[in-house]
Amino acid sequence: MNNVQKLLAEGLGTAFLLIGVVGSGIMGAALADGNTAIALLANAIATGCILYVIITTLGPISGAHFNPAVTLAFWLRGQHQTAEVLPYIAVQIVGGILGVWPVLLLPKPHRGGCSKRLNGSIDIIEVEKFDWQ
Repeated sequence: MNNVQKLLAEGLGTAFLLIGVVGSGIMGAALADGNTAIALLANAIATGCILYVIITTLGPISGAHFNPAVTLAFWLRGQHQTAEVLPYIAVQIVGGILGVWPVLLLPKPHRGGCSKRLNGSIDIIEVEKFDWQ
């Protein structure tokens, strides 16, 4: 693999990782109805799934670091060439920004509810709706 392909794969993988982590965090928090454990579980599952996909597809090209700390750790262990460290870190930072930026521009989910009354006296059904605001 040439360096351009490695750097593109690393930047793309970092962007997708951040899209998955931040996007699932926002959705999990919004949809968990205040249950932090459920929100964290949803975020962890989504993060694991996106990591599996990007490591499997892009790992053979770039090594699947997707994080400057991982790149530095590989370099300190002598498993990454010095000349590639700064370009890797640069594309990881750019990929992270490009991944988070569009997620933060999406409308935030808002959970609302309404009730249906029987004969105007008691609530019999609670219907949840999902509004994008």
